[in-house]
Amino acid sequence: MAVSIVERRRAWRWAMIGMTAWSAALAVSATPVAARTQAALAPSTTAPAGKALDTALDAYLAAATKNEQFSGTVLLARDGKPVFVRSYGMANYELGVPNSADTVFRLASVTKQFTALAVMQLQEQGRLKVDDPICRYLADCPAAWRPITIRELLNHTSGIPNFSSLPDWDEVLSRRDYTPAELVSLFRDLPLKFTPGEKYDYSNSGYHLLGLIIERASGIGWGEYVQQRIFNPLGMTHSGDDNTRALVPHRASGYYSLGATFINAPIISRTVGYAAGGLYSTVGDLLLWDRALAPGKLLGQVSLDAMFTPAKSGYGFGWRIGERFGRREMDHSGSDNGYSTYIIRFPADGLTAIVLSNSDRASAGKVGNAMAAIAFGQPVTLPTAQLREILWERIDRDGVAGAIAHYGELKRSGAKLDFGDDALVGLGYDLYEARRYADAKAIFRFNLTIYPKSAYSHDGLADIAVAEGDPKQAIALFRQSLALDPTNSYASDALKRLGSSARD
Repeated sequence: MAVSIVERRRAWRWAMIGMTAWSAALAVSATPVAARTQAALAPSTTAPAGKALDTALDAYLAAATKNEQFSGTVLLARDGKPVFVRSYGMANYELGVPNSADTVFRLASVTKQFTALAVMQLQEQGRLKVDDPICRYLADCPAAWRPITIRELLNHTSGIPNFSSLPDWDEVLSRRDYTPAELVSLFRDLPLKFTPGEKYDYSNSGYHLLGLIIERASGIGWGEYVQQRIFNPLGMTHSGDDNTRALVPHRASGYYSLGATFINAPIISRTVGYAAGGLYSTVGDLLLWDRALAPGKLLGQVSLDAMFTPAKSGYGFGWRIGERFGRREMDHSGSDNGYSTYIIRFPADGLTAIVLSNSDRASAGKVGNAMAAIAFGQPVTLPTAQLREILWERIDRDGVAGAIAHYGELKRSGAKLDFGDDALVGLGYDLYEARRYADAKAIFRFNLTIYPKSAYSHDGLADIAVAEGDPKQAIALFRQSLALDPTNSYASDALKRLGSSARD
């Protein structure tokens, strides 16, 4: 069985943009936003508004579209009213359909905040308590889960392993259809990672179980509950549960990027999202959601306070709570095949940024944080051309030898580019996905002359060996990778798939 290129793609993609599993890293610096002409704008002494805000936000988004392959729709709101709504790129590149304010995107893990609110509604209705043991609501509950409470599912401290981190998830398991109960069978017999309540460890499995608990407590399906008790009352008419084959008007397709171009993201089953990541929506509907997160709308003050109280690692119930720009904020990101989503709220300032993207390359979290920084008059740096895209274009023009020569020229010139291991590894895997194996091998080998301890480069060469039908060479290369980095689970999992181990 082929090793998971999607898994490896995720590994270097998250490393390059500096994201955690649930929130984008803050992307501000001491360098101010530059206009499209590259002339620097001085940091604002007061928060920009009107045309100045519009110009600064559009300058950032245009640069992200050009240099980081951003594609999607964004919204910035003050006091519940949109002050900037704009779309970039295409909802469907094959049909030439541009993104718009009405474009529908898969929310991925932004779904979790809706699941968390549903739980709190049921608590207010007296149908459950967050400190109830989960086995009270789950059929055939494993003995190991008996000490786990609903609260520990909500704040990711249950210790239940994350099903989307299972070996073969990306290439095999995620492509199968499941009922919610059938998906539980993938992780129900796995040992807990730690004693419940002891640590934080992000787990889609926990939120999947919350969906089943909501169904047991409410007597209706999870998707139906969210529709009836959240979407319908708020008028969120462009939102829903994506576990269906029904047509969704204005739905965006999800894309991966190769150099400065796009390819279709791998297809995964719509059944695997469920309560952990299965909703779709628009920026306008999410603004209705943002407005409803006030006492008396969907929940009372006590329940909202519980949702927004951080536990371990700053995670509350469906939200990460922290401080940014010296202000209290709450946020959550989502990532699915070909989608990147993000919402960040500053309640005391009345500011909300929403980013829905159908491109894997540009982090929605990075974009959302930059938008908030601009709105607060903080300095931000425009996205610039990345080494990976520069070299991709040079390969197309002058071949790999020309690209390698250009790499040397750029480095000697002192160009402000990321010349780290990840840049060439990313380029190598882009070429691999385009099935340009000879070019990919040349790039990985070149990277090893610069970074001889690059485990990922050995992985790349091993993946190519698998694709070219040489498992013996692949095994040798994966073993070299593990020798350089014994913690490289990608290589160890690949060896298992190839029927081998780290040693002869």
